[in-house]
This record gives sequence, structure tokens and C-alpha cells, in this order.
Amino acid sequence: MGRLFGTDGVRGLANESLSPELALAVSAAAAQVLSRGKKRALAVVGRDPRASGEMLEAAVTAGLTAAGVDVLSVGVLPTPAVAYLTGVYDACLGVMISASHNPMPDNGIKIFAAGGHKLDDAVEDRIEALIAEGGYRRPTGGAIGRVLGKPGQLFGATDQYSLEGTHERYVEHLVEATGRDLSGLAVVVDCAHGAASEVGPAALREAGATVIAINADPDGLNINDGCGSTHLEQIQRAVREHGGDLGLALDGDADRCLAVDAEGNVVDGDAIMAVIALAMRDAGELAENTLVATVMSNLGLHIAMRDAGIAMRTTAVGDRYVLEELRRSGLNLGGEQSGHVVLPQFGTTGDGVLTGLKLMARMAETGRTLADLAAVVQTVPQVLINVHVSDKAAVAAAPEVLDAVAEGERLLGDTGRILLRPSGTEQLVRVMVEAADSVQAQRLAEDLAKLVSAV
Repeated sequence: MGRLFGTDGVRGLANESLSPELALAVSAAAAQVLSRGKKRALAVVGRDPRASGEMLEAAVTAGLTAAGVDVLSVGVLPTPAVAYLTGVYDACLGVMISASHNPMPDNGIKIFAAGGHKLDDAVEDRIEALIAEGGYRRPTGGAIGRVLGKPGQLFGATDQYSLEGTHERYVEHLVEATGRDLSGLAVVVDCAHGAASEVGPAALREAGATVIAINADPDGLNINDGCGSTHLEQIQRAVREHGGDLGLALDGDADRCLAVDAEGNVVDGDAIMAVIALAMRDAGELAENTLVATVMSNLGLHIAMRDAGIAMRTTAVGDRYVLEELRRSGLNLGGEQSGHVVLPQFGTTGDGVLTGLKLMARMAETGRTLADLAAVVQTVPQVLINVHVSDKAAVAAAPEVLDAVAEGERLLGDTGRILLRPSGTEQLVRVMVEAADSVQAQRLAEDLAKLVSAV
């Protein structure tokens, strides 16, 4: 069996590769690994609205309680909200049931350690080893975990375990982090029929903005269906139709955000990071004047930051690697081109709603349009092709593929770059080529994609 954890938890087709049995085993093993030393441990559990989340939440709760951990179920909330509440409630771990931007039939399990921090590889390996052994401890009697909810419901539980106002508490946290009144700004927000369908528009309104919410009616089956951050056509049309100052597109679990300006032009994660980095630099808040991004960020971002006197550090793809670098180096801004933006002062994971609020705060502060602010990044032509394969690791490491990449890099010299990597969540190999000439970038990417497909 290959590695169970991908770049963002355990993910697969719900009720097949991600079965209730696996969900139970993962949560029970995680409970044992992460609750050691605690006589009575607590886990916060949340989910996105997809139908399979109800089934998997039951399995996760069974696994946690079977391992002797009490469960506080917070219902449908974004991934960053579950991470935040894991810290607020001083829980030993948090579990978010979501497949993020994936189609509705998929689902996933994201696990947070104490404080709401994502797990590092070593901890994930320990959890996987325990699953393979099938040997998590099984307490009995009063040591079995309980499901908590209302104040005083179980064994004298106090108000700290109350679910009353949980969603409002997260909204207040977001508004406080915004730091500026957004009155006068009109925003269209595409909630992807996902986890932020309620709290996303609520936070934007509470911050003072005029809000038009679309795709905010989840029914368990429509999450990410032709909408959200992976399908921007709707938000582009809606911003123009409603005369909005900008549009924000969230994904299913709202840990990332892409934007469009008033004309409907896409503002990706690179441009969003640049706008926020410049705002923090001007306020004297950007630690070591440094931005952390992944290898997928466009060369245009590197050029813009260099010209602004801001240093950049790069990591592997995945916001948890960005987080690890931020924590290791004491930095306070990082993210991905895909729209994950991490601000450690306010959260331990990417937060799409917070990202949108910070972007709008810069607009309110400067009086400039989003198009004007985002123009600081002049994107170098980039072509990304996803190639479906049967064994992504073997294909990406094939000698003929590596030779072709080396030859392409020789042709580009210092005017571009090639990145070929296996997807962390799907059986895909991602082929990315950047070049000063768009025709050359397209040709090289297509040639590499054909070779990858044929291996």
C-alpha cells in the first residue's frame, strides 16, 4: 500500500477508497498518537456540506470515542474555522471532513494537532504505522470518549464546550483580523455551495461590505458543481452584472480564495499575496520583509517582490509546507498560487474568507481598485497541463521523462522554468512550463504532457 496521507490529509472516493472503516481507523490512530499524556482528551470535528460527510463524521466520531477521546462536533464550518476552534477549545486534535475543491463524490479527512496546526510527515507516518498494526488502545467503561454539546450535558461539562455561538465566534475572529471598516465596497462572493455558505457572507457583511452571495445554498450534492474557485466563469459574470468592486471565489472548505476585479479579470493567489505583502510592508508588519511561496508561484511574483525589496522563500507544493517554513523561520505571510494564503498571526491554515477580507482592507486603505493593486505582478506566460496516469510516482521518476525535462530546461536557460510533479491528491502528473514566449511555453508543455501520457 502506498502512503495514505497526501499533501492535505487522506482523500478519496467516499464509500470506496475512503470508506467508513478507514475513517474510523484513521481517527482512532490519530487520537492515540495526538492525545498521549492527556488523561481526558478532546477533539473538535467539523465538515463541509457534502452528503458523504454525514456518514464519515459518524465513523470519525466512533473512532475518536473508541480511542477514549471526547468529541465536540461543530457541524458545517470551513477548514480554517475547525483549526481555529481546535486552538480555542484547547483540544488535542481537530478533524475536518472535506475534499476541498474536489467533486462531490470525493471526500477527505484533514487532521490538526493541538493549537490547530497541520501534521508534519513524521506524525503522519506514526499514524499510518498504527493503522497498519491495527493496535490502537480500546478503553472501556467510563474511559470511553463521549460526544459533547450543550453546557453541562455530560460529566459536568462547562460552558467551554458549548456550541452556542460557535459560528459567531469565528465570524468575530475574522472581522477583528480585518482591521478596517469595509463600508463602501461591494463584493460578490461565490461560496461554491460549500462550508462557508453562511459564515463567509456573514463575516463580509459584519466588516461593513455590501455583499452579494452566489452558490450559497448547499444541498449535500452541489458542492463545487461548476462554481467556486475552480470554476470562475460565474463569479466573473456576476461581478459585472451586479457592478461589484470585486468578486471572491471560495472552494468547498473555504481554505482558499481567488478573486476577480470589477471587470471580471482573474486575480490569482500570486497577485493576492503581492497585494497583502505590500500592505504589510508599508505598515511595517512583514516579518523580515519576506514572503513564502511554493515552487508553483509564477516568476512574475518573484520579479515583483524583488523590485519591491521583498525577499522570497520557496517550498514544496502544499500549504502545510508553507506553514512549516513560516513557523520554522518566524515569518508571517505565505501562500500558494491556487489561493491558499496563510497569515500565522490570525490562523494556522489558509483561510479564504480572511484572505478576501485582507484584500478588501487594502482596497479600503488605499482607495485603489483591485485591478490597479494587482497590476504589480506581471505574469510570465505559464502553461499547466494535468495528465491522468495510472502510477503518478513511477511516471514522474521515469528516466525518459527526466531527460526530457532536463533538455527543456537547457533550451529555456534563465528565461523560464519547468516543473513536473505528481499530484498530492489525485492520480495526476502536473506539467508546468514558464517561458518569456507563450508559444514556446505551450509547445514544451504539450510535448512533455504527451511523453508523460505515453510512459
